[in-house]
Amino acid sequence: KFQILTVNGDPMRLYDSGDLARHRLTGEIEFLGRIDNQVKVRGYRIELGEIESQLLTLPSVKKQLVIAREDEPGNKILVAYIVLNSGINITVEEIKEQLRKNLPEYMVPSAFVFLEEMPLTVNGKIDRKALPIPGKIKSTTIDSYEEPKTGIEEVLANIWCAVLGLEKV
Repeated sequence: KFQILTVNGDPMRLYDSGDLARHRLTGEIEFLGRIDNQVKVRGYRIELGEIESQLLTLPSVKKQLVIAREDEPGNKILVAYIVLNSGINITVEEIKEQLRKNLPEYMVPSAFVFLEEMPLTVNGKIDRKALPIPGKIKSTTIDSYEEPKTGIEEVLANIWCAVLGLEKV
C-alpha cells in the first residue's frame, strides 16, 4: 500500500511498511520498531495475531499471548503463553498438532508456558515484562525426555545442550 506525495512539485511514492521510525535533525532515519505485531523470526515475517487466533480455536485455551523472545542474542523464538480453561488438560504436542493443521511449521511456537493467570499492569493490560522466561519453567518445551542410547547420541546431546542452553535435549 502506498501514498502519492509531492516534494517540490515532483510526485513521490511513500510506502507504508508498518515500521515505526523518526526523522532525526541530522537527516538520518532512526528505526524504532513495528507499528503492528509483525515480527521476523528465522527470516520469516510472522503476524502474531494469526497464531493467537488459532490458539483460541482450541476449546482448552482460555487466554493466550504469543511473543517473539530473544533471551540469547541471535536466537529469536516464538513463545506462547497460555491460560487453560479449568478442568481441561492438553499437552504441548496436542497443541502443536492442532496448530500445524492451519499454520506453516515456522509459525508454530517453539516454547509453551502454561500460566494460572496472565500478569496484568495496573491498567489491566498484559504485563509483558512480567512474563516468565520459558527456560526457567520446568516442562514448558519438553513433554517427554529420552536418554541418549549410544555414545554418539550422548556427545551430540551434550553439544546441543551447550548450544541451546538447556539441561536436556
